Amino acid sequence: MSYSKALKSYQDNNLESSVNEANAHKLVELLLRGAIEKIVIAKQFMEQKNLEHKGINISHAISIIDGLQASINKDKGGEVAENLFNLYEYMTRRLVEANFKNETSILDEVIHLLNTVKSGWDEISNG
Repeated sequence: MSYSKALKSYQDNNLESSVNEANAHKLVELLLRGAIEKIVIAKQFMEQKNLEHKGINISHAISIIDGLQASINKDKGGEVAENLFNLYEYMTRRLVEANFKNETSILDEVIHLLNTVKSGWDEISNG
């Protein structure tokens, strides 16, 4: 088995173990981290001009963000939930634009936004 296949297998098993042990708060944390990782990988592929793998990773990030967005309860969360919903929608549009235009700066913007959300989310569990 090649190194990259072995690493991928480890990562998949590690993620599966983490998800099985996660509570709802931890699961959101894992999803945010996963979206960030996919965008970082997409950026690397974009810089290498590997359009196929760039697109695959951006698509995975969009799917994760869509899942996060779908889990928002706007009725219970009020204005904060509405703002987060709209922010996820904005991130998705920007990722589509980054994919189309091959602009790493847009990927950096979305990574920054996701890190900001993740930082706030982490504070909830620490607070």
